[in-house]
Amino acid sequence: MFSHRGEVREAIMTAVGRRPAPDLGRVTYLEVDTIADVLYHVDNAEVDLAILDGEAQPTGGMGLSRQLKNEISDCPPVVVAVRRKDDRWLATWSQADAVIVHPLDPLAAAETVAEVLRSHRSSAVQT
Repeated sequence: MFSHRGEVREAIMTAVGRRPAPDLGRVTYLEVDTIADVLYHVDNAEVDLAILDGEAQPTGGMGLSRQLKNEISDCPPVVVAVRRKDDRWLATWSQADAVIVHPLDPLAAAETVAEVLRSHRSSAVQT
């Protein structure tokens, strides 16, 4: 879970919850606030799903998603959180696997994450 703002990380984690769907295991969140931390954990295969704040500063999650997808050979799935529905098209550019939109609807956020996890099933789930 990447954002430079703790309150954004908390809002997303609260919306998605610890168990986004009954058929999935419990989610363990790894909170990071710098791109260097994201790259370190992804490079070391410590992340099964990355949730990135599209509005993070100085580099947003959409640019980071594109970088991960183009530079990491076994990149985990990526969900990008955006502020406006109109920004969803940027997810196509960012190569994100899915998008969630603020204000976060807990049911929609949890279902989106669950769908991505199901399609990229792994024995351990971390974000």
